Amino acid sequence: MTDCVFCKIVAKEIPAHIVYEDDNFLAFLDIHPQTVGHVQVIPKNHFRWVWDVPNVGEYFEIARKIALAEQRAFETDFILSKIVGDEVPHAHIWVFPGSGAKGDKKDFATNKQKIIENLE
Repeated sequence: MTDCVFCKIVAKEIPAHIVYEDDNFLAFLDIHPQTVGHVQVIPKNHFRWVWDVPNVGEYFEIARKIALAEQRAFETDFILSKIVGDEVPHAHIWVFPGSGAKGDKKDFATNKQKIIENLE
């Protein structure tokens, strides 16, 4: 989709703080974070809904990988995920630490680095 903001991020037309990328998926910090380290996990191909993604198992494994990295990076066991899809018409999973996570939610460079360093 030419007017999809997430497709533009995938195409590198819009800058993003990318914490994970492979052939099929991209994960980046949300520019309006709910908490420190709030990440959007999206498929690179445009699908309207998470449930439309054909390799949904792989998709959820990436979300899990991000969640585990956030636990270590922000010193919390409390990681939330959210799938709604009304705010951007491109499949996406929110993954973000809950209350008590350590850090500044607007310090994108540090949060990006912490998540990348804690990916396994």
